[in-house]
Amino acid sequence: MAKCFSFAATQDSCYRYSFTRSGLKSSTTDLGEGTIMHCWIPKKHDPSKPTLLLIHGFGANAMWQFHGLIPKFISKFNIYVPDLLFFGESYTARAERSEAFQAQCVIGVMEAHKVTKMDVLGLSYGGFVAYSIAAQFKALVARVAIGCAGVCFEEKDLEEGGVFKEVTSMEEAVELLIPQTPEKIREMMRLSFYKQPRSLPSCFLQDFIEVMCTKFRQEKKELIQALHKDRKMSDLPRITQPTLIIWGEHDQVFPLELAHRLERHIGDNAELVIIKNVGHALNIERPKELYRHLKSFFFIDNLPSSKHASHTNSRKAD
Repeated sequence: MAKCFSFAATQDSCYRYSFTRSGLKSSTTDLGEGTIMHCWIPKKHDPSKPTLLLIHGFGANAMWQFHGLIPKFISKFNIYVPDLLFFGESYTARAERSEAFQAQCVIGVMEAHKVTKMDVLGLSYGGFVAYSIAAQFKALVARVAIGCAGVCFEEKDLEEGGVFKEVTSMEEAVELLIPQTPEKIREMMRLSFYKQPRSLPSCFLQDFIEVMCTKFRQEKKELIQALHKDRKMSDLPRITQPTLIIWGEHDQVFPLELAHRLERHIGDNAELVIIKNVGHALNIERPKELYRHLKSFFFIDNLPSSKHASHTNSRKAD
C-alpha cells in the first residue's frame, strides 16, 4: 500500500512556503560540466543593504537549518542560502568532493547573481565551506562566522577521539551523518544535543530518512571521506577577515578544543564565543543566543552606517 502522508515532505513544504513568504525565491544556476546549484535568493536585491551568505551543514537541506534565522536577518541583509552539492537540489557530475570545490561552486552562484561583497555564516560542515570561501576569495568576503565547525581537526583526531565522541572510524561517522536507521538518528541526536530532545517514534524517523537521507548517499559519503583524508593543520591557510567562532560548550561532534585550536590558528582577527549548556546543534538548542551573538558581530546594532559603507552596494549593476 502506498504511503499517503509524509511528515518530512510536509515539513519541507512548510519551510519552502516560509522562505518564499519572507522575500526569497528559489533559483538554480548551471555552472557547467554537469554542476547545478540551487540557492534561495532575494526576490529583489536591495543595493543599499549588505549581503549575508548562509551555508548549511550535514543533515537535511538548507531550509531546515536556517528557517529560524531568516526572519531575523531578512530586514537588514540581502540573504542568499545555497544548497551545497548533493543536498537539496544541488549536484554535480564532476568527481571533486572537497570543501574547496564546494566553496568554488557557491561563489560561482554568487558571481552569477553579480554579488561582489558578502558576509558569510557557516554551521558545522558549512563552516568548513565558509572558511574555504574566505581563504580562496579574500576580496569577496568581509566577515566570517563559523559555528561548531572543526576546521582545524586532523585525520588522526578521529582515531584518537578528538572528534565524534565514542566514534573511532570513518565508517561509523558516515553511519551517523547519513543515517539509514531510526537508531542511528537517535545516536546522532544524543551526540548533537546537550539537553536531549524527546525521542520521536521510529515511523517519523524512518520517513525522514526516506525523504532526506537516501538521495546521493554515496556522494555524501565521499564528501565526508574527502574532509577527513590526509587532513593536517599545516595545510590549513590562515584567513584574515574578522572571524566569529561560535561553539557549544558541550559539543561532542567537534569538541571545544577545536574551537580554541581554530582561534589560535587565525590569531588576532578571531573572536571566540562559547555558549554554555549547549551541544553541537546550537542553532536548534539555543537559537536566540546564537542570533544575539551573530547580530552583535554582523549588525554592530546600527547597519547601515558609514563604518560599513564599503560593504553595502555589494552587487554589480546589471
